[in-house]
Amino acid sequence: ETLNYLIPSPLPQLHIVHYDSDSYDSLSEAAPKPQGLAVLGILIEVGETKNPVYEHILSHLHEIRHKDQKTSVPPFSVGELLPPQLDQFFRYNGSLTTPPCYQSVLWTVFNRRAQISVGQLEELQETLFSTEEEPSKLLVRNYRAPQPLNQRTVFASFIQAESLYTTGEMLSLGVGILVGCLCLLLAVYFIARKIRKKRLGNRKSVVFTSARATEA
Repeated sequence: ETLNYLIPSPLPQLHIVHYDSDSYDSLSEAAPKPQGLAVLGILIEVGETKNPVYEHILSHLHEIRHKDQKTSVPPFSVGELLPPQLDQFFRYNGSLTTPPCYQSVLWTVFNRRAQISVGQLEELQETLFSTEEEPSKLLVRNYRAPQPLNQRTVFASFIQAESLYTTGEMLSLGVGILVGCLCLLLAVYFIARKIRKKRLGNRKSVVFTSARATEA
């Protein structure tokens, strides 16, 4: 659902899964229960700057290259993985993105995005495999297909400022304004030039005569 209604184009995502440990003994026990899970969804943009916080996870990928492999990650603050402005988020009741896709998740998807470098994304794409058989297949394009809204209500913690124009329309408008300003400047230039020529012409047509004193 996240892909279909909140994200204009597919982006890498980090999901931090929670369950109520006071009510359930394990994640697998909580998963099929109504609202048994709460998931924080962080959208990830790719840029030039390496994100040192995400290295806490990425540096251990080679230890879990195949299914059912496990590893231990030294403790670190999970809060550092979150994007800025945590008060801006979307929330809705949805489902797991992996089979059996239980309809038991309270989703919170943050409006702002985290960022990793191109190298970090390539490391993620080139390290994990979907099978142990040879030749091994990389674990890529493993996202769930977009799902229908099914009359769900998506809540937002903030007011979205809707743009009146598309990007193309805004670009065209900007070019139009620039061309208009240029035409206006040219018009002012030619008018000023014409006025200046007229003034110079008037000066040349004036005849000065010396005054003569007359005796009374």
